[in-house]
Amino acid sequence: QVQLVESGGGLVQAGGSLRLSCAASGRTSSSYTMGWFRQAPGKEREFVAAISWSGGSPYYADSVKGRFTISRDNAQNTVYLFLNSLKPEDTAVYYCAARGGAVVTTSPDRYTYWGQGTQVTVSS
Repeated sequence: QVQLVESGGGLVQAGGSLRLSCAASGRTSSSYTMGWFRQAPGKEREFVAAISWSGGSPYYADSVKGRFTISRDNAQNTVYLFLNSLKPEDTAVYYCAARGGAVVTTSPDRYTYWGQGTQVTVSS
C-alpha cells in the first residue's frame, strides 16, 4: 500500500505560479510511476503530467506543456508539480497518483493509488 498526500494548492491570480507537492508513504521502496491529474467542477478527471521512477520520461498534457513541470525526489519520496503562467482554466482539484512499473501512462484507470487532492483556483 502507498499513501499519497498532496499540498501546495491555493488561490492565485492569472499569470502566477504554484508548487504542488505529493508526499508518499508506505510501500515506497517499489518502483512507481507518478502522475498528476486534475478535475474541474462538472468535468471528468484529466491527465496533467507523469514521470517515471527514474525521473526520466516526463510527459505532459498539451494544455500544460511549457507551463508546468513535474519532478521527483526519491530520497524524500516526494513528487512536485510546478505550475507557471497559470490561467483561469487551470482551476481544478489536483490529484497525485501512483502506479507500479516504469511505463508512463495518461489513463487514470492505470493508476492504483490516489491522494485526496488539493484545490487550485486561478482568478482572472
